[in-house]
Amino acid sequence: MEILLEEFYKTDLQILKFHDRKLFLGDASYQINGITQSGKTKLVKNYLLGLKKSTYLYIDCLDVRIDVADLNKHLQLFCKENKIDVLVLDNYFPEITFVNVSQLIITSQIHYDIDVLTTLELYPLDYEEFLAYEHKYDSSALNHFFQLGGLPSMHKVNSDERNIYLQKTLKYTLEEMEFEIICFCAKMMSQKLSAYSIYERLKSTRKVSKDKLYKSYESLCKKKYIHLLEKIDHPKATKKIYLCDISFKSALTIEKHFGRLFENMIYLELLKSNVVCFYGDGIDFYIPNNDEIILGMPFTDERTLFKKIESIEAFIFSYSIQKVTAITMNREGSVSHPFSKVEMIPFDIWAIGD
Repeated sequence: MEILLEEFYKTDLQILKFHDRKLFLGDASYQINGITQSGKTKLVKNYLLGLKKSTYLYIDCLDVRIDVADLNKHLQLFCKENKIDVLVLDNYFPEITFVNVSQLIITSQIHYDIDVLTTLELYPLDYEEFLAYEHKYDSSALNHFFQLGGLPSMHKVNSDERNIYLQKTLKYTLEEMEFEIICFCAKMMSQKLSAYSIYERLKSTRKVSKDKLYKSYESLCKKKYIHLLEKIDHPKATKKIYLCDISFKSALTIEKHFGRLFENMIYLELLKSNVVCFYGDGIDFYIPNNDEIILGMPFTDERTLFKKIESIEAFIFSYSIQKVTAITMNREGSVSHPFSKVEMIPFDIWAIGD
């Protein structure tokens, strides 16, 4: 193990061009959580490359050459003898024992309750981060975002290989049942869906263990491959389901529904901005802190929006809604309403606004 640790220590870290994210690493000790390909490794390596090489040790815990028992036996002494200040355990798992260093950084898809580490959640790129990869900030950038989604690695994959690349990545990362569930969720994106509904549907085509499916479903939620949105004032009602990245839909199903894809994209922007929201009958997103409703209406016009507002006036009145925002593809405008301010805003303007 000493030989392998020496190899890790002497290896020069390399990354291609790094694009800044909205997360920054300081001198604290961190736990960085995020789905596969969200950029955890690149974020950490970029931080390490700003330090003196002799002061850090980077270990990818998925390296098959690592014997965990030997690593736990030798790591503390190795760090002490080489005066390691910063230790990175990429793709960490709990069998690995922490050692005493000035700064410890671990990355994982799963969150662990470790009091001494500051937790950072790294989601796939939001639209503003995505623009750093683009040469033009016009409508072509938004169309490109629909095609690629928020995984930084997709920018290096040829267009004809993207779907297979994602399928292989997810099959490698997820358990078999988890992969089947997320494939079904891709078909049901932005709709009300429960674990029981998934079980009922899958058991009609194959033998499925209910306990295993429920555990896999919970695992996907815990690792944030799928997100659940609660109905306002009805916590026990069936939740709406969203995928962690819109690129998964085209990669995992042939079913097309642009409106649901668009709604999922809006949800992810709200999620990454830490906005607390709910859904309601006829309401895509209700934001209590802003007394605001957000509607995903990519191809609406003033007349269609006015009819939509009429259908949800009871909700607007009951919850004292001050603002209704209809997110569109490229339409701007407003609709007169006695109770609320009603606006149409293109997604690209809304997503990068304050």
